Amino acid sequence: MKNHLLEICYLIGSVTFILGLKMMGNAKTARKGNLIGAVGMTIAILGTIFLFERKDEMGVVMDYQVPGLIYGLIFGAIALGTIIGWMTAKRVQMTKMPELVSMFNGMGGACAALIGLMEYHHNLGHINALIPIIAGLIIGSVSFSGSIIAFLKLNGTLNKPIRLPAYNIFNNAFMLGVLVLGAWIIYTSPDSTAILYSLFGAAIVYGVLFAIPIGGADMPVVISLLNSFTGLAAAFGGFLYDNKIMLTGGILVGSAGTLLTLAMCKAMNRPLSNVIFGAFGGGAAADDAGASAKGSTKDITANDLAVLMNYSKKVVIVPGYGLAVAQAQHIIHELEMLLEERGVEVKYAIHPVAGRMPGHMNVLLAESNVDYGKLVEMDEINPEFEQTDVVLIVGANDVVNPAAKTNPSSPIYGMPILEVDKAKNIIVNKRSMNAGYAGIENDLFYDPKTSMFFGDAKKALTELVAEIKTL
Repeated sequence: MKNHLLEICYLIGSVTFILGLKMMGNAKTARKGNLIGAVGMTIAILGTIFLFERKDEMGVVMDYQVPGLIYGLIFGAIALGTIIGWMTAKRVQMTKMPELVSMFNGMGGACAALIGLMEYHHNLGHINALIPIIAGLIIGSVSFSGSIIAFLKLNGTLNKPIRLPAYNIFNNAFMLGVLVLGAWIIYTSPDSTAILYSLFGAAIVYGVLFAIPIGGADMPVVISLLNSFTGLAAAFGGFLYDNKIMLTGGILVGSAGTLLTLAMCKAMNRPLSNVIFGAFGGGAAADDAGASAKGSTKDITANDLAVLMNYSKKVVIVPGYGLAVAQAQHIIHELEMLLEERGVEVKYAIHPVAGRMPGHMNVLLAESNVDYGKLVEMDEINPEFEQTDVVLIVGANDVVNPAAKTNPSSPIYGMPILEVDKAKNIIVNKRSMNAGYAGIENDLFYDPKTSMFFGDAKKALTELVAEIKTL
């Protein structure tokens, strides 16, 4: 009876995962979809704790009682994790959200690796069980250490890629060594803790070697790829325990992460292999590419910009990471509403890889209650720039750099960009003339139609709003 109830719980959980993931594809229903998925996970966890029945090798249910202390430890751990996760997510700033996602993803990989370490000696000699155990151990370890490196890169601790001599050959040889060791363990099943932990350590090291050469501008792609690794590791756990909910959840996370990774690579017009092995976003290549950007710039004051926007028919705002850093999402929404009161059409142009994680700008603007219908993706907004009177670029850099179309020597050449250079007037809000996250100078700054609106985004936009109100 318990087994049937548990299967029903798993079925409910699987359906809510699928439904929740579908709802997350739309900004209007994403929050509700997330809650539905969380409810399904809660049902699956409680079902596993109270309804799971242990069986012997013949499939007969074993009669045993779980000590109360075990339940206390389980619920104590759940409570502790819930409190830490809830408080961390509530307090994190929007600029730190990519780091939080990377850290949480790394914890998922660590859990998968720990399952492998615990279950190995229980399944010696059983190849069908050892395959998912070792696969989950390797993939989870790589996801854990790679996510920690991604976290350190995003928070600036490792702000430059570290490239070893012939690192592609070295990394590939190391990866092959890890796989060979894993296969040897599966088919020989040595009863040695030292060998098992050697494989664990080697996989941890490979995760570091995998992520550390990759440049900062590629971190959104890497986060998504590592997320798919964690999902795959969880799916192997589902195979091991014959747990339908782990299998379903792992497959959904793994496939969604893979599709998102490929979509972002397409948005940058680069193959995944180039992201992993190219280390775009640092080094001499980026520095050399920036050296070609020359010319003079012109500034614009808040008063002049207010007049220009006040008499415009159409304004497009391009948000970037600088908007998140300045926490200016609320004031830019106020600017949008103020312009619309004066008959100006306002839209937001969203590049697929703007910010430092997938969907970063969408989440940021949603926080300030910007209408989802005004967030327009790159392919849809690009044809509209020719009819746009003013483009206001706030903290964005690489996603509007014309070098992607005009400079074959640039590392971003061929990457689809927001074609803001077609607008009648281009306004760029930046703190300074420093290069963007990819370390590449932006030719757009020297365009005759471009005016630089220097200053912290929140302060500068507040001044702009105040000036428009006086007109």
